[in-house]
Amino acid sequence: MTKLKIGDEWWTTPTESDNGNLIMVTGRRNVEPAMNSGKFNDRIEITWKYQPDKGGMPDFDTSSLMEQVTDAINSIFKKDEAAVMTGIYTGDGQRNWVLYTLNPRKFQYMLNQALAKFELLPIEIYAEKDPEWLEYKEMRELTEIADGD
Repeated sequence: MTKLKIGDEWWTTPTESDNGNLIMVTGRRNVEPAMNSGKFNDRIEITWKYQPDKGGMPDFDTSSLMEQVTDAINSIFKKDEAAVMTGIYTGDGQRNWVLYTLNPRKFQYMLNQALAKFELLPIEIYAEKDPEWLEYKEMRELTEIADGD
């Protein structure tokens, strides 16, 4: 399989939850090779609920562990492009990672490999068909900051 040329540039934008808490939205640029391939039709959302500070954010230790998890997930899917991470939402007591995958079963296997070095994590996983990448397109439309802004 030809390696997709998926970008590794990201933008981060502050926004608000319905109750006014800060949500930091991080989106990935240049995912069009995966989006336009017609193969990444399943959206996976991984949610980690945490005890928030008064602004809805995780404490330092939790945030650091979440970054290690993010790196582990990105690392394994960089080696084998079975999925691509497109967005990260942090705030209001939870972090959500959004990925699109070729195959949910392979995704599950690889995610377990990526997370094997960590103690049991308080995550929930949700999957649904999203061949049009509607979640990604909406996130990008509402939050993307153009290069140089």
